[in-house]
Formats: sequence, C-alpha cells, structure tokens
Amino acid sequence: MSAVQELSDLRLAVLIDADNVSAKYVKVLLEEIARYGTPTIKRIYGDWTQSTASGWKKVLLENAITPIQQYRYTTGKNATDSAMIIDAMDILYEDKVDGFCIVASDSDYTRLALRLRESGKKVLGIGEKKTPQPFIVACDKFIYLEILAKSAEPEEKEEHEEREEKSREESKGRKKTASAKKTEQKVSKLDKKFIKLLKTTVEDVADENGWAFLGEVGNMLLKKQPSFDSRNYGFSKLCPLIRATGLFEIDQRDTNNRQIKHIYIRAKQ
Repeated sequence: MSAVQELSDLRLAVLIDADNVSAKYVKVLLEEIARYGTPTIKRIYGDWTQSTASGWKKVLLENAITPIQQYRYTTGKNATDSAMIIDAMDILYEDKVDGFCIVASDSDYTRLALRLRESGKKVLGIGEKKTPQPFIVACDKFIYLEILAKSAEPEEKEEHEEREEKSREESKGRKKTASAKKTEQKVSKLDKKFIKLLKTTVEDVADENGWAFLGEVGNMLLKKQPSFDSRNYGFSKLCPLIRATGLFEIDQRDTNNRQIKHIYIRAKQ
C-alpha cells in the first residue's frame, strides 16, 4: 500500500490560513488534496475587510470554499490562528471527518496537529518551504506549496531547453540523450543524508532476503520524514527516484490482477 493509498478516501476538513498562502496556489492545492480524500469541509480564515484579500473572492466562489471573517484586534497580532484552532477543535469533537488538512506555514499550528493526531485523526500539512520543522514533523505528511506550483507550471520552457540540449548533443556526436542527462541532474540533487535515510528504511522493512515492498518503504519514509515527497527531487513517483539512484535492484511481481504488479527493491550487493 502506497503512502497516498494509506491516506486516500478520507473525509477531510480543509482549513486554510489566508495570511499564510496566496490565492494563486488554491487550484493546485485542492487538486493535491483530492489525492488523499474528499474535502467535506473547506474553510479559509482571514480579515476579508483588508484590501489585500480582494483577490480571493473569485477563487473562493469557483472552489466552494467558505470564508471565515476574523478581524485583527491588534496590529501585529495574528487572530486568524486562534479562530482556526477553535474551529478545528469543534470539528474534531463533532467527529464527522477522518482527517484534517492544515494549510499554513506557521509553527503556531504545531500543537493543534499533535492534538488531532492524538485523537486518531490523520493530519496533512501544506505550506511553504519556510515552514518551521516542528510543524512539519507534527503532521502525518507535509507537502511544499512550491513543489505543487512548479508541477503546475507550463512545460513549454522545459521542452524548449530539451530541444536545445538535444541539438547540442547531436552536434557534438555524443551518445547520451537529453533525457538521460536530465535524470543525472535530478539524481545529483539527492544528498548523502537522504541516501542514508533511504538505505536504512529499506533495511527496516526488508525480509530475510533483503527484499522490501516499495509501498512499505514509502510509508516508512513518511513516518521518518513527513516532508518526504519524490517531487522534491524532480521525480513524479517513488519508483523512478529509486531506479535513478542506481543503488537498488527492482523486481516487479505478478498479483492476482494482471494489471497490477507489486514492486520490490533490494540494495545491490
């Protein structure tokens, strides 16, 4: 079972701190949340009397998100946090959802995430890369907004660069393709710390012959590092990321369903 499947089909309460996220992210944000479950509650908190909130109106109507008004009682103080936390606890006690999606980059929500998990709820966090580590590790899974935005960008620029690269390669008579070089560039992003984490995780879930089910590897990676996402390293899925490292054998095994294969990996000897 993959990490996405483990969280899928949940009834989710999506709570967004408007002070922490731009309206431009909403579409890709909701598309990502749909991978993990059905957002039965969608609320966004902010002071909608401010001129900076004017860009939200169309976005909220198009995506059926309920705006919750929260005035700023004192300059420099964020009242949105308190309102969102109170609503989250009310929803928790009503017990109508299986999990929460907290969209914020603020460490003030760390205790809330921990409290929700203590009550047996799944917590998905979404925020910018500047999000403090305590909030990240308090979630079951944390996703960076920048990664979602990048995946939604038009691929024209990338395709143009690939064509230029291919032309240069052909003129020099090289055999290496542009796609292969692109893969090498992605692999170079993998630091030694991550490689060590990957190796130890495979060892943790492997059988006596060293084989580990890829789904279990993904789930264990999330438990150890909630911010883990193969897209952080330029890969859409975990399997291509594993393959690109060149450190593991990959075995695709048949199941009762001919269209489904289970993938197992083992460290190369």
